[in-house]
Amino acid sequence: MNVFRLAGDISHLLAIIILLLKIWTSRSCAGISGKSQLMFAVTYTTRYLDLFTNYISMYNSSMKLIFLAASYATLYLIYLRFKATYDHNHDTFRVEFLLLPTVVLSLLINHDFSPLEILWTFSIYLESVAILPQLFMVSKTGEAESITSHYLFALGSYRALYILNWVYRYYAEGFYDLIAIVAGVVQTVLYCDFFYLYVTKVLQGKKLQLPA
Repeated sequence: MNVFRLAGDISHLLAIIILLLKIWTSRSCAGISGKSQLMFAVTYTTRYLDLFTNYISMYNSSMKLIFLAASYATLYLIYLRFKATYDHNHDTFRVEFLLLPTVVLSLLINHDFSPLEILWTFSIYLESVAILPQLFMVSKTGEAESITSHYLFALGSYRALYILNWVYRYYAEGFYDLIAIVAGVVQTVLYCDFFYLYVTKVLQGKKLQLPA
């Protein structure tokens, strides 16, 4: 493991902690897209089906379990524990426009036409666009709480750091995964506008508000 992947995993873990703490301490999931969180849960479930059949390391297995547990804990908080605070009126992105293309793409472009490999590929494609309902929700409301902004920044940083991880692995190990790289680039590009607003507003103590 290299420093970029480790930093990416830490950033990902930090994003999850920020999100769960935000919901639990405020006793509210206002401003959080349940649809994005549902797609992240599907992403981790389909990606980590090999959890008990393909052991790599204690670190790898532990991170998989953490991401799975955290994703379902988040869904529990949004759809059950604090359901009354869920802003379904603004969480209106049509997720079928993301799910159907990623299913088709995973069937057409994959490393091996086998069930686990197709599901892994599907998870890579789905994760690259899973944040869109959340970004769409922010665009509809026109603003985001600072803690939600920190969550999004940490989540976007995780993918950007993973791109550096792939660059490092290419030059240090001669290894690359084109599917993961392209999907990671797409996902990072989706965050670009948000990154700009985060740096120019949130880091300067202002509330993240989109231009009218």
